[in-house]
Amino acid sequence: MPAKDRYHDHVKNALTKDGWTITADPLKLKWKKKPLFIDLAAEQENLLAAEKGTRKIAVEIKSFIGLSQMNDLYSALGQFILYREALLQSEPERELYLAIRQPVFESLFTGAEGESLRERQQLKLIVFDARNQEVRQWIE
Repeated sequence: MPAKDRYHDHVKNALTKDGWTITADPLKLKWKKKPLFIDLAAEQENLLAAEKGTRKIAVEIKSFIGLSQMNDLYSALGQFILYREALLQSEPERELYLAIRQPVFESLFTGAEGESLRERQQLKLIVFDARNQEVRQWIE
């Protein structure tokens, strides 16, 4: 099993504060009979009458603390695409999110290039505050 990301517990606590129940840590999947591990799976009951049921998500946490933010971005995007494909095959009702810190969001995922990347790659982001262990934004 892979090592936990530096901010793993921060995101787990932030999701719990945001009303989510952690259901897997990690979420184990397979792709072409090879094991994959997404950092977290969580569920939340929809309280709105129009949206009854349970919302399910999978969350891949990325710290972006390597020597190069661009190399970290390459790795994160590759994992996201592969994990999304594996989820579509085994748990199509579960939405995949990439969890990143606020400074990483501002550095890489804003402006014309960042917005285009998010849109074209269908990235869903959870932007979190590591210090307060809180979700700042959900970006669909």
